[in-house]
Amino acid sequence: MRDTLVDVAAPVSIRLDDETARALRLLEAAGATRSDAIRGAILEAADRLRRADSLRAEVTALDADEADRAEQAEVATLMEALRAPR
Repeated sequence: MRDTLVDVAAPVSIRLDDETARALRLLEAAGATRSDAIRGAILEAADRLRRADSLRAEVTALDADEADRAEQAEVATLMEALRAPR
C-alpha cells in the first residue's frame, strides 16, 4: 500500500507494509485521521528518543560522580552484610 500524506508545511509520501497498513486501519477505526495517526507516531518515536538520550546522559553523569559511586559501594557492602547466611 502506498499513501501520500500532505501536511500544510511539507507533504510526505510513505510506503506502508502490510503490518503498518493494518495498524493504520486500526487507528482509523478508533477515530483517528491518517494525518493524526502518523503525526502521533512520529511524535511518540521522537519522545522515546529524547527520553533515551536523557536517561543515557543521567547514567553518564552518575557514573562520573565519585561521591555517588562511593555511596553505591557502601550500600552494596551493607546489603551484603545484611544478607542471610548461605
